Amino acid sequence: MVPTMRAERFHAETKSVVLEDIAIPAPGPGEVLVKVAFCGICHSDLSLINGTFPAQRPVVTQGHEASGTIAALGAGVTGWAEGDRVVVAAGRPCQNCPNCRRGDLANCLRMQLMAFAYDGAWAEYTVAQVIGLTRVPDNVPLEQAAILADAVSTPFGAVVRTGKVVIGESVGVWGVGGIGTHIVQLSRLVGAAPIIAVDINAVVRDRAVELGADYAFDSGDPDLMAKINEVTGGRKLDVAFDAVGLKATFEQALEALTVGGRLVAVGMSDQCPTVGPTSMFGLTRKQVLIHVKKGEELNLYVEHDAETDVDTVSRETIDVYNTASWDRGGLLMLPPALSAGGDRLVDAAGKAVPTQRLKSGELAVLAPTIPAFGAERFTLQVDGSETSGNVENGRA
Repeated sequence: MVPTMRAERFHAETKSVVLEDIAIPAPGPGEVLVKVAFCGICHSDLSLINGTFPAQRPVVTQGHEASGTIAALGAGVTGWAEGDRVVVAAGRPCQNCPNCRRGDLANCLRMQLMAFAYDGAWAEYTVAQVIGLTRVPDNVPLEQAAILADAVSTPFGAVVRTGKVVIGESVGVWGVGGIGTHIVQLSRLVGAAPIIAVDINAVVRDRAVELGADYAFDSGDPDLMAKINEVTGGRKLDVAFDAVGLKATFEQALEALTVGGRLVAVGMSDQCPTVGPTSMFGLTRKQVLIHVKKGEELNLYVEHDAETDVDTVSRETIDVYNTASWDRGGLLMLPPALSAGGDRLVDAAGKAVPTQRLKSGELAVLAPTIPAFGAERFTLQVDGSETSGNVENGRA
């Protein structure tokens, strides 16, 4: 009998997410099988579910921010051993296109994104190429290491490689969620000043200040540009990061730039921003730079950037614990006391929340139903009685 595992599968035709038993994949040459410890929930995962991003496969296992331990080695793999703690790259080069054949993996013409073009890690096991693995030291918890594959390596590449932020430059960050908060912290590490967080949510603005922003302004404030002008001494911003990707945030960030300033577009959506009249855009010499998530940092820079990120977390230089939601293998695991006998989970409004009773007896909540930020009240109904609690930052 073929050994099986649990995996959370997205079905494109029905836009449904289903927990299924599927065969454990076998690693091919140059690959390893990874036993998943933790896997993050990225907004792009939700964008696939709601149809914002087109499906590339009829059925796919989601999840691309994964950490775990090597369970098996494929043919020809050296330098790694079973049990090694690793972070899995969030994508892979095709290795067959003209650029890959000439060794330019960073500019693969057919880049394959994990959880879109091939199965991801909302599962008990996942397969990964060894060229995209990063070793995790023992003092870095695997739940923190998981999000380094995207939510930290993407900001690192945006700040250091695409934005090329240097000491003393003024930086603005539009959208200070999982990506934006790390842009704030990394901008602080490279010496940017002042750092301005811009978000419509007061709670995340406060968190951005705690994590290193000098100022936090409401993106809906009609005096926003005047405030940015004031705190930058009339210069406006040297570098602006749009971590949201909406037309409004892109154009607002562009407007806030100084002459010759750089806008780094990191967030993605289906909206179409503009740069305004080309005459004014040219005269102000502003630059728009695109930092594609899961692009260059997956390949040419994956070892350097991800290892740098791991080292930074290991030295406790940046805070990843308070900037993301957590799940294990694509599931929120409820505490043992709640898992013991519950048969129905409802949210604060009384709406049923999808759950799955695992072979271990634990009760799990499907990952896409977990709020990324803030707190969500839940009630577990056990044998006619109720036990209540909170889901905060994805943790029960």
